[in-house]
Amino acid sequence: MLCAAEAATVVIDGRSGSGKTTLAAQIHQLWSGSTVVALDHVYPGWDGLDWATTHIESALLAPRSRGYGGRWRSWSWPRRAPGVWHDVPAGGRLIVEGVGVLTASSRPLADLAIWVDADDAERKRRALSRRADDYELHWDQWAAHEEHFIRVHRPRRNADLVAVGDAGEFTLVAAVSEYPS
Repeated sequence: MLCAAEAATVVIDGRSGSGKTTLAAQIHQLWSGSTVVALDHVYPGWDGLDWATTHIESALLAPRSRGYGGRWRSWSWPRRAPGVWHDVPAGGRLIVEGVGVLTASSRPLADLAIWVDADDAERKRRALSRRADDYELHWDQWAAHEEHFIRVHRPRRNADLVAVGDAGEFTLVAAVSEYPS
Protein backbone atom coordinates (compact mmCIF):
# COMPACT_ATOMS: atom_id res chain seq x y z
CA MET A 1 0.00 0.00 0.00
CA LEU A 2 2.81 2.47 0.86
CA CYS A 3 4.55 1.84 -2.46
CA ALA A 4 1.43 2.11 -4.61
CA ALA A 5 2.11 4.10 -7.75
CA GLU A 6 -0.78 6.47 -7.08
CA ALA A 7 0.33 7.46 -3.57
CA ALA A 8 2.23 10.75 -3.64
CA THR A 9 1.62 12.30 -0.22
CA VAL A 10 1.62 10.59 3.17
CA VAL A 11 0.97 12.36 6.47
CA ILE A 12 2.08 10.74 9.73
CA ASP A 13 0.74 12.03 13.04
CA GLY A 14 1.09 10.87 16.62
CA ARG A 15 2.25 12.11 19.97
CA SER A 16 5.82 13.03 20.78
CA GLY A 17 8.09 9.99 20.93
CA SER A 18 5.58 7.65 19.28
CA GLY A 19 7.82 6.77 16.32
CA LYS A 20 6.66 9.14 13.58
CA THR A 21 10.18 10.10 12.53
CA THR A 22 11.31 6.47 12.42
CA LEU A 23 8.31 5.44 10.31
CA ALA A 24 8.83 8.41 7.97
CA ALA A 25 12.49 7.39 7.51
CA GLN A 26 11.43 3.84 6.67
CA ILE A 27 8.93 5.03 4.06
CA HIS A 28 11.54 7.45 2.69
CA GLN A 29 13.88 4.49 2.13
CA LEU A 30 11.14 2.71 0.17
CA TRP A 31 10.34 5.85 -1.81
CA SER A 32 13.60 6.77 -3.50
CA GLY A 33 13.78 10.50 -4.12
CA SER A 34 10.91 11.37 -1.78
CA THR A 35 10.93 14.48 0.38
CA VAL A 36 10.43 14.31 4.15
CA VAL A 37 9.16 17.33 6.07
CA ALA A 38 9.39 17.02 9.85
CA LEU A 39 7.17 19.40 11.81
CA ASP A 40 9.91 19.56 14.47
CA HIS A 41 11.59 21.96 12.02
CA VAL A 42 8.38 23.98 11.54
CA TYR A 43 6.89 24.58 15.01
CA PRO A 44 7.61 28.20 15.97
CA GLY A 45 8.60 27.45 19.53
CA TRP A 46 6.97 25.42 22.27
CA ASP A 47 3.60 27.09 21.75
CA GLY A 48 3.59 26.74 17.95
CA LEU A 49 1.66 23.54 17.31
CA ASP A 50 -1.53 25.28 16.12
CA TRP A 51 0.42 27.62 13.84
CA ALA A 52 2.35 24.73 12.28
CA THR A 53 -0.88 22.79 11.67
CA THR A 54 -2.38 25.67 9.70
CA HIS A 55 0.87 26.56 7.96
CA ILE A 56 1.62 23.06 6.64
CA GLU A 57 -1.94 22.63 5.40
CA SER A 58 -2.18 25.97 3.60
CA ALA A 59 1.38 26.43 2.32
CA LEU A 60 2.41 22.85 1.55
CA LEU A 61 -0.40 20.30 1.40
CA ALA A 62 -3.12 22.38 -0.28
CA PRO A 63 -1.01 23.64 -3.22
CA ARG A 64 0.43 20.16 -3.83
CA SER A 65 -3.04 18.61 -3.82
CA ARG A 66 -3.90 20.96 -6.71
CA GLY A 67 -0.79 20.00 -8.68
CA TYR A 68 1.41 22.94 -7.67
CA GLY A 69 4.59 23.08 -5.67
CA GLY A 70 4.29 23.86 -1.98
CA ARG A 71 6.57 25.39 0.59
CA TRP A 72 7.16 25.55 4.29
CA ARG A 73 8.97 27.91 6.61
CA SER A 74 11.42 26.49 9.10
CA TRP A 75 11.94 27.68 12.64
CA SER A 76 15.38 28.44 14.05
CA TRP A 77 15.27 27.03 17.57
CA PRO A 78 18.67 28.50 18.58
CA ARG A 79 17.67 31.99 17.41
CA ARG A 80 14.02 31.58 18.43
CA ALA A 81 13.05 33.18 15.15
CA PRO A 82 11.63 32.23 11.76
CA GLY A 83 14.07 30.37 9.55
CA VAL A 84 14.29 29.89 5.81
CA TRP A 85 11.59 28.87 3.37
CA HIS A 86 11.83 25.46 1.71
CA ASP A 87 10.21 24.71 -1.65
CA VAL A 88 8.72 21.29 -2.37
CA PRO A 89 8.05 20.74 -6.06
CA ALA A 90 4.83 19.34 -7.43
CA GLY A 91 4.79 15.72 -8.42
CA GLY A 92 7.41 14.07 -6.24
CA ARG A 93 6.51 11.89 -3.31
CA LEU A 94 6.12 13.71 0.00
CA ILE A 95 6.10 12.43 3.58
CA VAL A 96 5.06 14.92 6.26
CA GLU A 97 5.48 13.80 9.85
CA GLY A 98 4.65 15.48 13.12
CA VAL A 99 1.94 15.98 15.64
CA GLY A 100 -0.53 18.40 14.11
CA VAL A 101 -0.37 17.32 10.48
CA LEU A 102 -3.57 15.23 10.43
CA THR A 103 -6.88 17.04 10.68
CA ALA A 104 -10.26 16.63 9.00
CA SER A 105 -9.33 19.43 6.58
CA SER A 106 -5.79 18.19 5.83
CA ARG A 107 -6.82 14.54 5.33
CA PRO A 108 -8.25 15.02 1.80
CA LEU A 109 -4.98 16.71 0.78
CA ALA A 110 -2.96 13.50 1.28
CA ASP A 111 -3.17 10.06 -0.29
CA LEU A 112 -2.53 8.22 2.95
CA ALA A 113 -2.82 9.21 6.62
CA ILE A 114 -1.17 7.27 9.44
CA TRP A 115 -1.56 7.67 13.20
CA VAL A 116 1.37 6.28 15.22
CA ASP A 117 0.55 4.89 18.66
CA ALA A 118 2.86 4.06 21.55
CA ASP A 119 2.73 3.60 25.30
CA ASP A 120 2.89 6.96 27.13
CA ALA A 121 5.84 6.06 29.37
CA GLU A 122 7.79 4.66 26.41
CA ARG A 123 7.02 7.74 24.31
CA LYS A 124 8.38 10.03 26.99
CA ARG A 125 11.50 7.93 27.49
CA ARG A 126 12.23 7.89 23.75
CA ALA A 127 11.49 11.57 23.22
CA LEU A 128 13.66 12.76 26.09
CA SER A 129 16.53 10.38 25.32
CA ARG A 130 16.99 11.64 21.76
CA ARG A 131 16.88 15.36 22.54
CA ALA A 132 19.87 17.17 24.02
CA ASP A 133 18.08 20.50 24.34
CA ASP A 134 15.66 21.69 27.00
CA TYR A 135 12.78 19.41 25.97
CA GLU A 136 12.41 17.90 29.42
CA LEU A 137 11.66 21.37 30.81
CA HIS A 138 8.89 21.75 28.22
CA TRP A 139 7.49 18.21 28.19
CA ASP A 140 4.30 19.04 30.14
CA GLN A 141 3.72 22.25 28.17
CA TRP A 142 4.07 20.42 24.84
CA ALA A 143 1.94 17.49 26.04
CA ALA A 144 -0.85 19.96 26.88
CA HIS A 145 -0.71 21.33 23.32
CA GLU A 146 -0.81 17.78 21.93
CA GLU A 147 -3.81 16.91 24.10
CA HIS A 148 -5.63 20.04 22.96
CA PHE A 149 -4.88 19.25 19.31
CA ILE A 150 -6.11 15.66 19.73
CA ARG A 151 -9.29 16.80 21.50
CA VAL A 152 -10.10 19.37 18.80
CA HIS A 153 -8.96 17.58 15.62
CA ARG A 154 -9.23 13.87 16.53
CA PRO A 155 -6.38 12.84 14.21
CA ARG A 156 -6.64 9.12 14.87
CA ARG A 157 -10.22 9.22 13.61
CA ASN A 158 -8.94 10.77 10.35
CA ALA A 159 -6.22 8.14 9.82
CA ASP A 160 -6.36 5.33 7.28
CA LEU A 161 -3.85 3.25 9.21
CA VAL A 162 -2.65 3.01 12.79
CA ALA A 163 1.01 2.10 13.26
CA VAL A 164 2.03 0.47 16.50
CA GLY A 165 5.69 -0.21 16.97
CA ASP A 166 8.65 -0.78 19.17
CA ALA A 167 12.33 -0.39 18.32
CA GLY A 168 11.51 0.65 14.76
CA GLU A 169 9.34 -2.38 13.92
CA PHE A 170 5.82 -1.29 13.06
CA THR A 171 2.56 -3.15 12.64
CA LEU A 172 0.11 -1.28 10.43
CA VAL A 173 -3.59 -1.92 10.95
CA ALA A 174 -6.59 -0.35 9.31
CA ALA A 175 -7.97 2.48 11.42
CA VAL A 176 -11.51 2.05 12.62
CA SER A 177 -13.72 4.74 14.05
CA GLU A 178 -14.18 2.87 17.33
CA TYR A 179 -10.59 3.68 18.31
CA PRO A 180 -10.48 6.52 20.82
CA SER A 181 -8.86 9.62 19.42
